[in-house]
Amino acid sequence: MNPAIDFQQLVAAVGDAVIASDASGAITLWNPGAVRLFGYSEAEALGRNLDLITPDRLRKRHWDGYHQSMATGTTKYGHDLLRVPATHQDGSAMSIAFTVAMLYDDAHRVTACVAVIRDETARFNDERALRKRLAELEARLAALPAAPE
Repeated sequence: MNPAIDFQQLVAAVGDAVIASDASGAITLWNPGAVRLFGYSEAEALGRNLDLITPDRLRKRHWDGYHQSMATGTTKYGHDLLRVPATHQDGSAMSIAFTVAMLYDDAHRVTACVAVIRDETARFNDERALRKRLAELEARLAALPAAPE
């Protein structure tokens, strides 16, 4: 027999950030992983909107998608991993990857969405460096004289 799971303890223990926001976009859950990842304490984040971690240049696109998901109750990022830039409390740029789950009331109206988020800044920077190196090597190869036939 499985013991009952304490979901509050689970969310607090998860190493990834778990953030929930209501239909208006106000943050209603900010776990210790979110504190570690983004730098804001739970008290600083709760009640604020997701602009807290969304870069200025992406806010319109973010809110268009957010409101669409809230209106329809669907998101393509429930299974597909979304990779986007984010902003840390200190203003530094980050690369994050996350999935989204929609939450509903008994009448099946959307009440909130929850994102499980991981920092992928190091992976993103490594991939960018590899792409740059590959482009440099391809350019050097293209500059070599053609081999005689």
